[in-house]
Amino acid sequence: MSTPAPPRPALLLLAYLAFVSLGLPDGLLGVGWPSMRADFDVPTEAVGLMLTAGTIGYLTASVLGGFSLARLGVGRLLAGSTLLASFALTGYAASPGLAVTTACALLLGLGSGAIDSGLNAYAAGAFGSRHMNWMHAFFGLGVAIGPLIMTLVLSAGLAWRWGYGMVAAAQLALGLAFALTVRAWADRPAPGATPTGPAPPTTTDPVRVRETLLLPAVWLGALAFAVYVAIEIAAGLWAFLLLTEGRGLAAGAAGVCVSGYWGSLFLGRVVQGFVAERLGTGRVLRGSLLGMVAGAVLIALPAPAWVAVAGLLVLGFAAAPVFPLLTLNTADRVGAAHADRAIGLQIATAGLGGALVPTGIGVLVANTSIEALGPALVVLAVALTVVHAVASPRRP
Repeated sequence: MSTPAPPRPALLLLAYLAFVSLGLPDGLLGVGWPSMRADFDVPTEAVGLMLTAGTIGYLTASVLGGFSLARLGVGRLLAGSTLLASFALTGYAASPGLAVTTACALLLGLGSGAIDSGLNAYAAGAFGSRHMNWMHAFFGLGVAIGPLIMTLVLSAGLAWRWGYGMVAAAQLALGLAFALTVRAWADRPAPGATPTGPAPPTTTDPVRVRETLLLPAVWLGALAFAVYVAIEIAAGLWAFLLLTEGRGLAAGAAGVCVSGYWGSLFLGRVVQGFVAERLGTGRVLRGSLLGMVAGAVLIALPAPAWVAVAGLLVLGFAAAPVFPLLTLNTADRVGAAHADRAIGLQIATAGLGGALVPTGIGVLVANTSIEALGPALVVLAVALTVVHAVASPRRP
C-alpha cells in the first residue's frame, strides 16, 4: 500500500505564515487602540464593539469552514479568506470612524475564522504532529510581532493607520500566494492520514450535515476545545492580578512572569512537536492534560509567588500541544468523513469558550477575590481531562 508524500515545503511555509498573519491583528489592537480612540473621539470601552463584531465573524466563519471546504476546496478558501482579511485591514487603515472600523472587524473575523478552520482541517490530514505543533506556535509569534510593529510605527511619529496598512499589505501578498498555489492545495490526503502512514479508506457517498451533528463525539470534542481555550486565555488574562494583588509581586516582575507564561506556550509547541512524533499523540496528550492539572494546582496553592509562577510555566508548557494534537486526532474521534465539519465546530466553540469563561471568572473574582482563579483553573483542567477521556476512541 502506498503512503502519502511528505508535506511540500512551500505549503508548509505558507501555512506557517498564515498562522503568523492570524496573530498579527490581535497584537496591533492592544497598542494601537489608545491612538485610535483619540482619533475617533470615543470612550475606551468602545473597543468592545469591535471585539464583539470580530468574535461574531470568527465564530460564523469557523462553523461554516468545514462545510465550505467541500464546496470551494482548501486553496480557494484560503485565498479568498486571506484577501478578505487584507481588505478588512485596509478598511481599518482608511476608516473615518468607529462604525466603519467595527464593520471591518466583522469582515476580519470572517476571514480569520475561515483561515483558522480551513488550515486546521487541511493540516489534520496533510501534516504530522510536529508540523501541527509548529504551525500553532507561529500564531504566538504573530501575536508577539503585532505589538512591535505598532510600537515602531508610533515611535517613528507615524499614525496608527500605518501599522494596519503594513499588515494589510502582508496579507495581500499572502492571499496572492494562496491564489497562485490553489492546485497544489488540492492534492490533499484524506483526514486522519499522516505524512508517514497510509490514508484511511474514503467513502464516495457524501455525508449529510445532520449525520455529523448527531454524533456525540463531535460535541464532546467541541466541548474539549472550549474548555482548553478557556484555560489558556483565563490564565494569561488574570495571572497578573493574581501575582500582584494576591501574592504581592511587583508589577514589573509580574509582567515578566506573564510574558513567561505565553513564552512557555510557544516553546512548548516547538519542543513537543518533536516529542509527539516519537511518543505518539495519545501519550503526549494524556501527559499534557495531567501536566495542566498539576500546573493549575500549583497556582491554586496558598503559597509564595514563586510557586504560582512555577505553576504558570508548567501550565503553559503542558498546555502547548493540546490544541494542535486534539485537532490532529479529530478524525480518530469522529471518523474521516466528518472530520472537516467537526474541526470547524471545534474552532468555533474554542473561540466561544475563550470569550465567555474568562469573563465569567472575572465576575467570580470581582465577587470573591483573585484567589478564586487557581481553583477555577483546577476545575477546568480536571474537566478537560475527563472530557478527553470520554471522547477518546476505545482501542482494542
